[in-house]
Amino acid sequence: MDKNGEPSSSVYCYRKPAPQSVSVIHQGPSLQDAAVIQMQQFVVVGGPADNLQRPDYTRQEPNLFSGLVKGRVMDQLIEHGRVQGVAATLETHIQNGIHGSSEDINGRKEFFGSNSYPAIPPTMGFFHCLQKEFIDFTKYILLVCAALYLVLATSNFRQNRKLDNLFEFNKNILVDVMRHGRRYVISKFEIVVGDIVCLKNGDQVPADGIFIKGSLIVDESRMAAGRDRVEINHENPFLSSGSKIIDGCATMLVTAVGMKTSWGRMMSTIVRDPNEETPLHDRSRKLTLILGMFDLAMALLVLVRLLVGYFTGKTRDEFGNVEFIGSRTKVDDLIRSLVDITATAVIILVVAIRGGFSMAINLTLAHSTKRMMADQAVVRNLSACEVLASAKTICTDMKRIIASNQIMRVLRFFVGVDSMEGRSYTSIAANVLELFFQGIRHTSAHVHNFFPVTPIDETIRSWAVLRWNMEMENIRPFSILSVKPSCSESWGIGISLKNQADNRIHLHWKGDADIILPLCSHYYDSSGNMIALSNHVERERFLQIIEQMASSRLRCVAFAHRQLSEDEYENEAANQGVPNTNLILLGLLGVEDHCHPGIRDAFQVCRRAGIHVKLVTSENVFRARAMVLECGILSPGEEVSERLVVEAQAFFNYTEEEQRQQVGDIMVMTMSSDEHKRQMVQLLKANGHVVAVTGDCANDAPTLQEANVGIAMGKQSTEVAKECSDILILDDNFANVVKVVLWVRCIRNNIQKFNQFQLTANLAFLMIYTVTILSSGNAPLTIAQVLWANLIINTLGALALATDKPTEAVMKQPVYHAGIFMTNIMWRNMIAQALYQIAGILILQFISESIFGVREEVVATLIFNTFVFCQVFNLVNARNPEEKNVFVGILENRWFIVITWIIVILQVILVEFLNRFFHTERLSWKQWAACIGIAAFSWPFDWLVKCIPVPISQLF
Repeated sequence: MDKNGEPSSSVYCYRKPAPQSVSVIHQGPSLQDAAVIQMQQFVVVGGPADNLQRPDYTRQEPNLFSGLVKGRVMDQLIEHGRVQGVAATLETHIQNGIHGSSEDINGRKEFFGSNSYPAIPPTMGFFHCLQKEFIDFTKYILLVCAALYLVLATSNFRQNRKLDNLFEFNKNILVDVMRHGRRYVISKFEIVVGDIVCLKNGDQVPADGIFIKGSLIVDESRMAAGRDRVEINHENPFLSSGSKIIDGCATMLVTAVGMKTSWGRMMSTIVRDPNEETPLHDRSRKLTLILGMFDLAMALLVLVRLLVGYFTGKTRDEFGNVEFIGSRTKVDDLIRSLVDITATAVIILVVAIRGGFSMAINLTLAHSTKRMMADQAVVRNLSACEVLASAKTICTDMKRIIASNQIMRVLRFFVGVDSMEGRSYTSIAANVLELFFQGIRHTSAHVHNFFPVTPIDETIRSWAVLRWNMEMENIRPFSILSVKPSCSESWGIGISLKNQADNRIHLHWKGDADIILPLCSHYYDSSGNMIALSNHVERERFLQIIEQMASSRLRCVAFAHRQLSEDEYENEAANQGVPNTNLILLGLLGVEDHCHPGIRDAFQVCRRAGIHVKLVTSENVFRARAMVLECGILSPGEEVSERLVVEAQAFFNYTEEEQRQQVGDIMVMTMSSDEHKRQMVQLLKANGHVVAVTGDCANDAPTLQEANVGIAMGKQSTEVAKECSDILILDDNFANVVKVVLWVRCIRNNIQKFNQFQLTANLAFLMIYTVTILSSGNAPLTIAQVLWANLIINTLGALALATDKPTEAVMKQPVYHAGIFMTNIMWRNMIAQALYQIAGILILQFISESIFGVREEVVATLIFNTFVFCQVFNLVNARNPEEKNVFVGILENRWFIVITWIIVILQVILVEFLNRFFHTERLSWKQWAACIGIAAFSWPFDWLVKCIPVPISQLF
């Protein structure tokens, strides 16, 4: 053992000693102790003289005798004079050895080399082993795929958070509160205990509180079953958070907020399901299951083929040796071969996994719903995106056509049947004018705070002040008893006032003349006389005035009044809230309305897209016809006929069969109630229409729920309407509905594009892989190559196609197949492109060796390169499934350009520089041209395929 405890060995040799004696280590075996070490001193005898010249072995070749022993060449040994001759050549004394000086020793080491060997490497550590395993580039691709999916998962998390923020924004209800004697509009989250909150029809109670004044009917069914209609008054003053205002308006004092409210305590026990999925996910799973069964069958077929070939001795290794030779095959070799065969078959299933499709759906939805916010749209239900993309009919009302934010004017004014045009206020009886002014003042939101100010309120108030010298501050000591605003399209406001001077009750009503006139039994003329509306002739005169205004696109607003005693009021208000019978008509105003800018273009876009817009309104037929002509809801050349414009009551007097036959032709339904709207939606759905409905009031809630897609519109939408809707648009303009349809169609198209691209690549790979193995027994692609191709198909393809922006092309044709996952056009494109790739690559597989005169490894590289470039060129084809010119709008999506070039550059690097890892061979420029040429021909082939017509009716 040496001083370090390591085993050592000694070798005996003879060398000329120095003039003095030397000490050497002598170790010899001993029967008693083989490890005894003795130091001996000896003198060499019979050796050469001390003045022997230094050996001149450098005259020889260093490797002259290096192969002598290894080759056991006896002839060479005899040639050199046997051992004595070799010793002499090496200048070695046969008995005394070499000279032994340090110069001689160092010289021999330098000339012949030292008798040492490379050190045995130490046992590899963990990281060294890990580094060694990374030499296999397949693992790099797997890690890259895992990293990409991790990044995309993080991206999905971020997008889901953004969607949650959108939903939170939708929950950010605006409420009216009184602070410092002024009315403020704040978020419900800013309400504090002690606030005075103003509630109206359609609102949701934002916090727990106590009724102060007004009149309310609330729905508390969300809090307790059976409490769907509860009257709130001083005897029952308690208002629970989350209740819905069905009717009336009032103020309340907030007593509890947040988790201390009854609604908050109930919500704390509810767990929301975060895994909302669209119908696309469900249909994707079904299609994936069907394709997976087919892929499994192909994988089993390949497995059987490879196993039969192996055990029958037809499979050979890289040296041409038969791999299976019966019992002489080692167990390790057998297991290794079976694992390789199984892995080759499993590759089919790996490619068949459509992991990228769910990612494409999530990415497209997250990207598009965020962009829709710029168009003032919030998606509350992701499933609605897909359904709205296939909508055939959109039912809307007059509010979505009229621009309430534009300047209005009062153009006509009648007191009784007398026109006041060109006359002064002195021509009207003082008592009538005072009652008229009283109605304007007290039905305006400027006086009280039960409901927000509307544009028509502003217009009438300004007109009365400027044109008729009305004084807004000249308000008698009236106290408000009850207010009843209407949230429906049939606009009307009723208010009951008590005169503190004589305790008389005054009722004032303001609203659409079609609604107010039937409530009146008398009217005032300009002289102050009260005349009964007892006969048909009198009423017909007023109907003619209303018709004339409506035909001129004027909104006819009526004012009515009635005075009661306290006892009369108590009797009637017990059943009606604000009594609305036996009113006296004060006057009629003709207010000018304007259509939204761009509304005509919006209707034309819907017509080209195959979407039928139906105007379902409570307006009379004359005003509806006038607005229809102005906004262009009818097609050019169409006349306003009874077939297109009908009254609701007349239509629903038809038989059920007649209703089903005619409902599709109706463009405008006038004089319709909320129930009429709901029944019309039911009829359209029964006829196979996918129906979307717009609304904003509590009265619209049943219709919004009945429709396939409910769209709540306007910042003033009630909470009931929002809750029943799938999409919220923060504007009343119908043109924004068209923008939303444009976006949801873009979402649907992007998902379908990726689906076509992915299915084409998967089908082509499956058939190429299977046919090649069945015919030759060898896989055309290695595992690393398959993984790279799969990365292009599932990940990069999804990123490229899922971010396309909406174009006008998506609104140029109907889309009626709500449940169709693959259209006939997509099937045509997919099958044709897959067959082209299969034919081109298989031909290359079997004849390229003879054409190019290359070995088998180069052929495999040609197959791999061609397959990848086929996917690159087909990615461009998939952008426009129906457009023959595949380059239309390609520069508008920069992400598509960037991702495509990334694939191309990486493919060149893999083939030309990463040969070792991807088992590829460098290609000549002719071979590159052949690969790209075969792939590029898919563009003109795609053009030819798109000339083939497909049936309109869905085949699959």
